[in-house]
Amino acid sequence: MNNQIELYGANTGNSLRAAIALEEARIAYTACRLDLYAQEHRGPAYLALNPAGKVPTLIDHGTSPALVINQSNAIIQYADSIAPGKLAPAQPGPVRTRVIDRYFYFVTDVIAPSHAAFFLHQAGQDKAAAIIDLRVIEQLTYAESFLTGEFMAGEQFSMADISAFTIARAFRDRLEWKELPQLSRWFDSVEARPAVQRGLNAFKDA
Repeated sequence: MNNQIELYGANTGNSLRAAIALEEARIAYTACRLDLYAQEHRGPAYLALNPAGKVPTLIDHGTSPALVINQSNAIIQYADSIAPGKLAPAQPGPVRTRVIDRYFYFVTDVIAPSHAAFFLHQAGQDKAAAIIDLRVIEQLTYAESFLTGEFMAGEQFSMADISAFTIARAFRDRLEWKELPQLSRWFDSVEARPAVQRGLNAFKDA
């Protein structure tokens, strides 16, 4: 157990993305599970770390003062910065740029709309949410064209695969996998990675 880096989270897509990034980057951390049903993310101790009361939150006690990061995508970027070459090519250039481009495609064009649809569902706006969900599925389907290599941005597993995998996993029952042979192959390959499995299970027994 490593107490220098703590990752607070739950079994949510955002938390799992952060955990997978730390696992794939081989960064030691302590997973701290929050019970969302018990409103642990609304307690004063956690709100002092993340005033929005959302998960995940990373704390790096190895910095002075301790570094607190509240956004899952920023946690992925932080993991890349302290473990160069694990989540994207370390050197600037076309290959790294493609990784960043694909990474943000899933962050902005797929994950962000899915969050909007979730909040519309919560507000009782099911018809509006369904329209956005269809857009998310269209954008995931389009990602079939990215897979000219083994992974989303080429031959190396990267942060692009992390951002893609958790949202594809959330919509897996709504994708026409038989029409998406490359996406299907990629999904199975990513899901089978030991580090991905550890990330998916990070908050189950924490």
